[in-house]
Amino acid sequence: MFTNTIFGFFMSYTFIALWDQRPDLGGYDQAQALTFAWVGQGLLAATAVIGGGFREELQERIRTGEVSIDLYRPVDLQMWWLSADLGRAVFHLLGRGVVPLAVGALVFELALPTDPLRWLLFCCAVLLALLVSFAINFLVALVAFWLLDGNGLNMVSNLLGMFCSGMVMPLTVFPEQLGTFLQWLPWAALLQVPADVLLGRYSGAGAFAVLLFPLVWAVVLLLLGRAVQAAATRRVVVQGG
Repeated sequence: MFTNTIFGFFMSYTFIALWDQRPDLGGYDQAQALTFAWVGQGLLAATAVIGGGFREELQERIRTGEVSIDLYRPVDLQMWWLSADLGRAVFHLLGRGVVPLAVGALVFELALPTDPLRWLLFCCAVLLALLVSFAINFLVALVAFWLLDGNGLNMVSNLLGMFCSGMVMPLTVFPEQLGTFLQWLPWAALLQVPADVLLGRYSGAGAFAVLLFPLVWAVVLLLLGRAVQAAATRRVVVQGG
């Protein structure tokens, strides 16, 4: 909570300096930009954008061969880790999500909505963000079946997550073609979509339609994860045998 709150202040004053010079940068006013920054800090741990989720644990179990025990359990490997990761994510939402956002709202003028429906849509977007986050990290973790050491790939995944989700800067701030391209990638579902839903950038049916984007990515990536899991578990290595 402390770390996310402190970084929320760092991001806020950086955004204030930027938006003082460019009041409509990325299509946001300053209050909306600050809200974007604090929502990002609130979702950072829950979506495990820079690690801290199940990924490293699963990779270690693959490396040591302990994953063979998981495969003998009377539950599906993907669903087992999904249930555990959703529990972890909800815990972080309550601890490292709500508190920093509340602190930001007390200190800065944020553009938080009063419409309960918008908050409900935001919660739906966050849930879909957690599913997309899990699906991405599950795929990265499964690569350890072939590489055995996933540290390098983890670093690449973390960098992509930070850059392509909007954690560093809203994706609408980037040059038009690059920003549009990044908004079509699955990482946009981790922050850009939930933040825009909360800020009311989509109205009416559009607010519901935008949720199809993370939903489609969640389904596609989860199905891809099942396919990779099926291929990977044919080559489980336990103590070199």
